[in-house]
Amino acid sequence: MTTYQAGKFDVAVIGAGHAGIEAALACARLGCKTAIFTINMDAVGNCPCNPSIGGTAKGHLVREIDALGGEMGKTADECFLQMRMLNRGKGPAVHSLRAQIDRLKYASVMKHKLELQENLELRQAEIVDVKRTENSEYPWQITTQMGAEFLLKKLIIATGTYLGGRIYVGEVSYEGGPDGTFAATRLGTSLRDLGLPLRRFKTGTPARVLRSSIDFSELQEQAGDEPPEAFSFMTEDMGENSVVCHISWTNENTKNIILENIHRSPLYGGMIEGIGPRYCPSLEDKIMRFPDKERHQLFIEPCGLNTEEMYLQGMSSSLPEEVQLKFYHTIKGLENAVVMRPAYAIEYDCVDPLTMSATLEFKDFPGLYGAGQFNGSSGYEEAAAQGLVAGVNAALSVLGKEPMILERSSSYIGTLIDDLITKGANEPYRMMTSRSEYRLILRQDNADKRLTPIGREIGLVTDERWESFLRKQQQIEEELQRINSTTLSPSDELNAILVSRETSAVVSGVSLADLLRRPQISYKDLESVDVNRPDLARSVFEQAEIEIKYAGYIKKQLDRVEQVQRMQEKELPADFDYKEISGLRLEAQEKLNKIKPRNIAQASRISGVSPADISVLVIWLSGRKRKGGEQ
Repeated sequence: MTTYQAGKFDVAVIGAGHAGIEAALACARLGCKTAIFTINMDAVGNCPCNPSIGGTAKGHLVREIDALGGEMGKTADECFLQMRMLNRGKGPAVHSLRAQIDRLKYASVMKHKLELQENLELRQAEIVDVKRTENSEYPWQITTQMGAEFLLKKLIIATGTYLGGRIYVGEVSYEGGPDGTFAATRLGTSLRDLGLPLRRFKTGTPARVLRSSIDFSELQEQAGDEPPEAFSFMTEDMGENSVVCHISWTNENTKNIILENIHRSPLYGGMIEGIGPRYCPSLEDKIMRFPDKERHQLFIEPCGLNTEEMYLQGMSSSLPEEVQLKFYHTIKGLENAVVMRPAYAIEYDCVDPLTMSATLEFKDFPGLYGAGQFNGSSGYEEAAAQGLVAGVNAALSVLGKEPMILERSSSYIGTLIDDLITKGANEPYRMMTSRSEYRLILRQDNADKRLTPIGREIGLVTDERWESFLRKQQQIEEELQRINSTTLSPSDELNAILVSRETSAVVSGVSLADLLRRPQISYKDLESVDVNRPDLARSVFEQAEIEIKYAGYIKKQLDRVEQVQRMQEKELPADFDYKEISGLRLEAQEKLNKIKPRNIAQASRISGVSPADISVLVIWLSGRKRKGGEQ
């Protein structure tokens, strides 16, 4: 192949999915000359699986991306069809926003934002080769299928499921990317030759069916929340929900058809080698893993306002197309369903994230970063979060600034990255609220309080956003002071409210704060008797109420954060052979040498490093310090 020198960039991003988009925008907005390469320009920002953004724990990630100055939340708000807050019946720590989006509009809006972004070039090209150079200023080089060579200071790989992609539908198997696109085959060979530890994962996507072929008459409707709530802290007018979703269920006939044909599943027939996501199994997985369950729920969701495609959430499958048709037709509402796109499984290459640092830079390959499904995660939101972190850190490195490292106690993004680089990913990693030990202080409602100052310091938070943030925080503080200093006298109206909420009436003056501490009482309940309540945004009242109602629990978690912070201050040497420390078990020595934790706190989270090993490390560090060594 004839090659030619095509240009130089501060940063290049391979892949224009959710990870690549956030990475490229962050780099360009921080002033770096950036290029983003996509194998197909029409696949920029594509949502090849569910047409939604957010969901349990994922909604937290979207809010955090937005608080740092990322783009996913704003674009989801622009393209939403329906908004719902999940887990409202539970505590605020697990409330998670989910948007049904117009997937084609979302992709179009994101593509246009890339096209308009200063310092950023969007190019359609398959990258087939990555190599290191002898050039100290531009140590990385990439080559396109057309022979164009680009020199780079930093390189971010965000290939999603394209890298070595292979599609499976029953006995049919072929090279391919999601939604009928090409796979990136030669790049995987190049990355292996470079020395990256790649492995195979798999995921799948359900069928799309024709709206007019669905019988909605007996299906359960699922409406959105009114008024709809925004992801972005800067969105002022959300408008209204424009669609409803529907719920149906599989049945015994569905189950029987799948069991009769399970030998034709490429997963159970041994064709697929890749490991699939435990928390998002295919329908045949559900049937096999839960044989006593009589039925499984599915959601019928619109893909957009200008398409008749309907998405069957919860029905991913890799069974043959004719088998899919049979079992779809056993489900209420789908008896005559016309399948526009059959479900499929996709197997792809990804990297072992244990080889990366908290900046998402590869430890043995300075200047090379990974993000998204390439790092072993699953989900649009997890990908976008990593893309933002990789992009920010690549740009900060180019600019000669300190990296951005988000701790577990700061964010779900910090938890996600720490889990990947410390525990690894033996299957596609999915974020869940249970993965964080700080759930009550890492709520989605206070993501701006936690992260917007960091985004401002980095340079991604605009003056307008910063002024809005400061104004909101001042309003929350003033409202907390008002709540604590306001006393309500006993009255028939107040007591009627309290009794109706099954809590005791009052016979003397009581503070608003004391009333809000009662589990049965909400801020809205007291609206009619709280006559001096100011006219503020709902988000201000929400944060003030949570701060009052959960103050004791929040304090406990903050105390725990302080304890961990002290462990984080006990830094470990970046380049040290742990085999030199006597008293460490062999497994601990191997794990510590592989992961090279930044501090004692991270070391304590490594699988295979016991509390006894941590004690040995602490004693060793103390002795090293006394001898005048660096911590």
